[in-house]
Amino acid sequence: MFISNDIKYIGVNDKEIDLFEGQYKVPNGISYNSYAIIDEKIAIMDTVDARFTHAWLDNIQNTLGSRKPDYLIIQHMEPDHSANIYNFVKAYPETTIVSSAKAFAMMKGFFGTDFTDNHIVVGEGDTLNLGKHTLTFVTAPMVHWPEVIVTYDSADKVLFSADGFGKFGALDTDEPWADESRRYFIGIVGKYGAQVQALLKKAASLDVQTICPLHGPVLNKDLGYYLGLYNTWSSYEPEDEGIVIAYTSVYGNTKKAVLQLAEKLKANGAPTVKVYDLARCDMSLAVAEAFRYNKLVLATTTYNAEIFPFMREFISHLTERNFRNRTVALIENGSWAPLAAKVMKGMLEGCKNLAFTENTVTIRSALNEESSASLNALADELCREYLAQRDETANKNDLTALFKIGYGLYVVTSNDGKKDNGLIVNTVTQVTNTPNRIAVTINKDNYSHHVIKQTGKMNVCCLSTDAPFKVFETFGFQSGRNVDKFAECSPLRSDNGLVFLPRYINAFMSLKVEQYVDLDTHGMFICSVTEARVISNVETMTYSYYFENVKPKPKTDNKKGYVCKICGYVYEGEELPEDFVCPLCKHGAADFEPIK
Repeated sequence: MFISNDIKYIGVNDKEIDLFEGQYKVPNGISYNSYAIIDEKIAIMDTVDARFTHAWLDNIQNTLGSRKPDYLIIQHMEPDHSANIYNFVKAYPETTIVSSAKAFAMMKGFFGTDFTDNHIVVGEGDTLNLGKHTLTFVTAPMVHWPEVIVTYDSADKVLFSADGFGKFGALDTDEPWADESRRYFIGIVGKYGAQVQALLKKAASLDVQTICPLHGPVLNKDLGYYLGLYNTWSSYEPEDEGIVIAYTSVYGNTKKAVLQLAEKLKANGAPTVKVYDLARCDMSLAVAEAFRYNKLVLATTTYNAEIFPFMREFISHLTERNFRNRTVALIENGSWAPLAAKVMKGMLEGCKNLAFTENTVTIRSALNEESSASLNALADELCREYLAQRDETANKNDLTALFKIGYGLYVVTSNDGKKDNGLIVNTVTQVTNTPNRIAVTINKDNYSHHVIKQTGKMNVCCLSTDAPFKVFETFGFQSGRNVDKFAECSPLRSDNGLVFLPRYINAFMSLKVEQYVDLDTHGMFICSVTEARVISNVETMTYSYYFENVKPKPKTDNKKGYVCKICGYVYEGEELPEDFVCPLCKHGAADFEPIK
């Protein structure tokens, strides 16, 4: 495996293991990665599992030839990476061990010594010079043990990421990276999303061109893809649109209901439906899939006035890993006193930002006419937006879409004849209802104003409260003249040919410009409604909700100046020029306030 001229792979593959950490099935094995940085001085990065001592020492010897390592850098003390520290020291007694203070304390626990006579303690920002390679150490506590450090090599622009960006599967396994990396992340690191987010922010300041994890392949292409997934996973946002059904069934009646629901969901246009029998499936896969998709159905029997043990275990895995930001539906079965829905909902009470469906299905022993109707109603509720997005099932004259308009935030879409465009606005108003007329006011400096004035049409997408800050970054802080705002999105189209967002909206309206009013710096488009769809019942994103719950708090510590109330940009200086325009969101000085 080529990493660079000076960095060599010296790890091993484990094809014998059946359970990683005693619980995760790894049918394709796993790798224990170790690296040698060969310079004027030589550094070995981490060791491997105890069962591969001699294979690893052989790899070092074959790689270094007659030379001896100067340093052994230990980033993480889990035994699959640290088990051979003592054996390494016996083979190379003059080597200096480099690690964090907490790691050395753990070494004493593992080996009876912390190698005091021959060690270097490093912390945040400390460096180690090997010659042309200078290593910088970055603390990464609880990713996923408290002693973890990661290491950046500025010469070859390599980040040695410890367990970060790891993956199940030996290196010669041909399989998609995301599937087994997702299962690895959610299962092992998932509880520590906040800590991963902190590490990602530190990594963003480094010029990283290669990532060398302790498990799985070296990553040196399309790093934005891997970093993007890690950002999604660690912020607990859904990765994909779809519905996971996790169930247990004693005599087959709950299973029958689940299979019937799955077919109904598929018929209603659900893009993905995954079904897991928790008593038989790989539990870690079911847990990872629940974090991958945005909707989850839990179906189980009442059992000993409680719920079936496999369902309890599944929900415990979710709550331990900060399950949040999802829609959850409940199906319970009980012959005389069904309690499962109440118990499941109670177990999930501590989870943040879960939306429970209006419909909860109760089955008494087996499906009957009443419970089947309830199951169908649940399927329709879970698929409301999918039905609304499809031309053949959408109600295109649902003027209750107008009720979604408030002092909210919207994405206005248009097309300049070459590409789609989108713009965040907060100035959408219904001005008449006989006929229905909508006023949309847009700053003349925005490219969308120019496009809509030429084409005479637009779509107004009503953002819902589940919209993340990324939506505002994409559509609010850059110009559609210079970038393709839909490059990372697969939008849908209305009858007027314009796009509407596939996620994070509760309604959209297609508008035809009937009148234009010049308001000096802005232009007001008075429009008729040619199409209106309600996508979901999630609340509309208001201006105040955005500020309180979505917009990141600006970093103003120890700074003097002014902060933009819209995007958080900080202007450092005694006086803010009256004509100052925020370089991020393009709002003027009126939208800045003094840093207190």
